[in-house]
Amino acid sequence: MIGIGAQTVDGTVEVLDLPTPRQPEAGEILLETISAGIGPWDALLHITNGWDVQLKPPAALGVEGVGRVTAVGPEVDNFKVGDVVIVHDTPLPGGSGFWAQQVLVHASSAALLPPGLSPIDAAALPVAALTASQSLKELEVGKGTRLLVVGSGPTGLMAIRLGVLAGAEVVAAAAPRHNDLLRKLGAVDVIDSHAENFAQTTDRRFDAVLIAADGTSVEAMKLIDDGGRLTSLTSDAPEPTRGIATNNLYIVPDGHDLERIAKLAADGELPLDVTTITPDDAPATEELVANGRSKGAKFVIDFAPQGNAAA
Repeated sequence: MIGIGAQTVDGTVEVLDLPTPRQPEAGEILLETISAGIGPWDALLHITNGWDVQLKPPAALGVEGVGRVTAVGPEVDNFKVGDVVIVHDTPLPGGSGFWAQQVLVHASSAALLPPGLSPIDAAALPVAALTASQSLKELEVGKGTRLLVVGSGPTGLMAIRLGVLAGAEVVAAAAPRHNDLLRKLGAVDVIDSHAENFAQTTDRRFDAVLIAADGTSVEAMKLIDDGGRLTSLTSDAPEPTRGIATNNLYIVPDGHDLERIAKLAADGELPLDVTTITPDDAPATEELVANGRSKGAKFVIDFAPQGNAAA
């Protein structure tokens, strides 16, 4: 089958001819891939000391996507052959990811694709939206919470919107060129996080801060009231001080939460700005995203031309 990945650990990303996955075991489902998301995290999947998703090269990359169920393992009673599902999964039970014509996943990580949400748009959701959702839960964000979201990548944008939907007063910190978009998502104010000592540019203070941009956590810590909370997605949470709880968060697959998020997207509540590419374009696109040159765009591989189109 066609796949996009690496022949070896630390190998070059390229189009590969891969073996088809084995049949699903207990708690697993086999998918015919319809679409697969690309994110900066994918560059970590095939490198030494990267994100260990149990990839077994030669293997396809990718930890999120949409597919049609073609086989169901024992002890799976919530999906059947023919269902179209949205998934973020790790560790990958088949040792290979979503950037391939077929992928093996845990049923507990999947959710049915809701009406009104296309497979292309859905494939852009799982990692960014689940990370944002789990971060806001960790930060205890609710009605009236003064929340600062630092970063305007896919996860930051999702966190802003989900925070607004939760009733929080959300302020964004990002480059000024993103101001209009951030306010459109519901941010009541925007701080220039690229300014030197950006904490000195605002009088606002916050109950909770989400760090979704490298190198900003120390400065953002200055804006948190005593007893507040900070969660970092960039593995650089400062040491606790002034009663502020700090932690680094790492995403956990969750089919139930993904179902809720997908329904919000189907209802038009979440930001979806997707650029579709072909499998042949994926290696160059992965390099673009990994090097931070994607300008915030979310890319999705469309496997439909390979015969995997949704019904």
